[in-house]
Amino acid sequence: MTQLQNYAYGEWIAGAGKSQDLYNAINGDIIASASSEGLDFAKMFDYARTIGGPKLRKMTFQQRGLMLKALAMYLLNRKEEFYLISWATGATRADSWVDIEGGIGNLFTYASLRRQFPDETFCYDGDAARLSKNNTFIGHHICVPREGVAVHINAFNFPVWGMLEKIAVNLLAGVPAIVKPATITSYLTEAVVKAIVESNILPEGALQLICGSARGILDHVTSQDVVTFTGSASTGRMLRAHPRINSESVPFNLEADSLNCCVLGTDVTPAMPEFDIFIKEVVREITTKAGQKCTAVRRIMVPANLVDEVRLAIQKRIATTIIGDPNVEGVRMGALAGKEQLIELKEKVELLSKTQKIIIGDFASFETKGADKNKGAFMPPIIFLNEKPFINTDCHDIEAFGPVSTIMPYTTIDEAIALSKLGKGSLVCSIITADSKIARMFTIGAASMHGRILVLNNECAKESTGHGSPMPMLVHGGPGRAGGGEEMGGKRGVMHYMQRTAIQGSPSMITDILNQYQQGAKQIEKDIHPFRQHFEDLEIGETLLTAKHTVTEADVVNFANVSGDHFYAHTDVTSLDGTIFTGRVAHGYYILSKAAGLFVNAKKGPVLLNYGIDECRFTKPVYMGSTIGVRFTCKEKIAQEKKNETDIAKGIVKWLVDVYDETGETVAIATILTMVKMRNQD
Repeated sequence: MTQLQNYAYGEWIAGAGKSQDLYNAINGDIIASASSEGLDFAKMFDYARTIGGPKLRKMTFQQRGLMLKALAMYLLNRKEEFYLISWATGATRADSWVDIEGGIGNLFTYASLRRQFPDETFCYDGDAARLSKNNTFIGHHICVPREGVAVHINAFNFPVWGMLEKIAVNLLAGVPAIVKPATITSYLTEAVVKAIVESNILPEGALQLICGSARGILDHVTSQDVVTFTGSASTGRMLRAHPRINSESVPFNLEADSLNCCVLGTDVTPAMPEFDIFIKEVVREITTKAGQKCTAVRRIMVPANLVDEVRLAIQKRIATTIIGDPNVEGVRMGALAGKEQLIELKEKVELLSKTQKIIIGDFASFETKGADKNKGAFMPPIIFLNEKPFINTDCHDIEAFGPVSTIMPYTTIDEAIALSKLGKGSLVCSIITADSKIARMFTIGAASMHGRILVLNNECAKESTGHGSPMPMLVHGGPGRAGGGEEMGGKRGVMHYMQRTAIQGSPSMITDILNQYQQGAKQIEKDIHPFRQHFEDLEIGETLLTAKHTVTEADVVNFANVSGDHFYAHTDVTSLDGTIFTGRVAHGYYILSKAAGLFVNAKKGPVLLNYGIDECRFTKPVYMGSTIGVRFTCKEKIAQEKKNETDIAKGIVKWLVDVYDETGETVAIATILTMVKMRNQD
């Protein structure tokens, strides 16, 4: 029998003493044992803080992002190894795809997110705040990586995704992790971590693994650490109340299983495509991972007049779902993760049966293909009907974590909203409707008690990722019973692992600290035009003061003819009564275009192309006869990776374009981006 190993302080260590046997969910065979006895948790924290943390913090966001990209590519090339092991968890190929390739997809997503961060070890948040009349004193926010450890305590249902979706975020932030998967499926997590270690892509100390019990691990957390927990609400609340979490003010993110709902809109009839979409979505959520998802549909809310049609349609579709060994042709639903889950699930079904009746499914009478249902942890889909969901409320309180759900009627959208909220806080809900007014009413009404709302209709169903799929760029979490936490969410998620600090000082000082030009800071003037310099030679604050141009009527007329923009304020002086203008004004886009004509150096040089405009404002009218000039300042630089050996080494330069008039006042301001060669490319 295989003894799982823990990865701690740079070593693979088999736990000593008593171990826990782990079973194949399909055939009941013992496949491994796990133990963490003998691990020194204090030493693991110290190793992460003193070895892994400093190495990650020395890397820029761009380097960390490329590290994640390399890791994602490496794991993707080894995915078939993980699929073979995943079978023992009871998962079908489709189930495992969500877990394995879904987790790797998170790495890719957060690797790409590096483009939203500066080429620095830290980042800045928001815009500068002007704190004085003459702009000699400003404020900004800086975000630096926490100097602690991300401790991830994960659930059994997604042994790969659960780890990768979390470490993708903390690693991009520059924080090392200790991962504690649920022991029952930790053999799959161990296989992935072994591949990660073998890749040598992550710095030593960036990732450690505990396969056995982690009892006592929270005794070692400090204020610089972050703890995340995914699992039952009761266990999460117990961990969150740990004295050390409170005394050290440790951020604790709880993502708990919840009683999610799927609502069929009152506008939908059985003849509409939305009806079929609803049935497919509900049955998919019941059968995927054998219903073992924190986001699975537990409550099916249906207009009262359609309950029978929905019941028959669900029954018909479930009847085609073959349960058994996922390796056998035709099997579409595997087993629960283990016998313990099966025992607990049956207990919850018995409790629910006291206040509502089973209308689809039977514990004793179901078939499995290619497997012995008595040896494996198999269970058929069970569908309840609760005809009085406002009175018989167990379905809003008791979660059966498996292929179990309850149909309940409602009469109005207000009732559907009220029913959805009886779950006391959910990770997700969905509404299937073709009516945007119903969608708006439900979404606004239900949002306060849900972390995510999916609105499905025939327009988006084909490409929709579905009710149960959290997306890396959107938050995953929910209020109340769902834990009150938030993870992923793109850039928002990264900030959970960083310390936001307000900094104050002069514009020049803040510029030097952030390495990002702030308006009002000292400017650097050179004899050479900035467009004649390579990426490395440009300095933050380097400024070109351009020649000036007096705007004429011919300029405005010609621009109107070329652009087709004949807006009255530019072309019709008789229409200006009652406006803010005292005369015809130049087009804002003409001002920006003319500014480009003033600051661009036309000859071929290191500048490869104009990459775009981040922001642009027209702050003061420019009348005929006004004279404009440009202060063109290097604001920020971000190096780019070479895609291949033949690619040009280059970077993105952000420029502050400050267009001013003869009074010295700014009339337009923008940030433009250019792609600039690095040296030795000619």
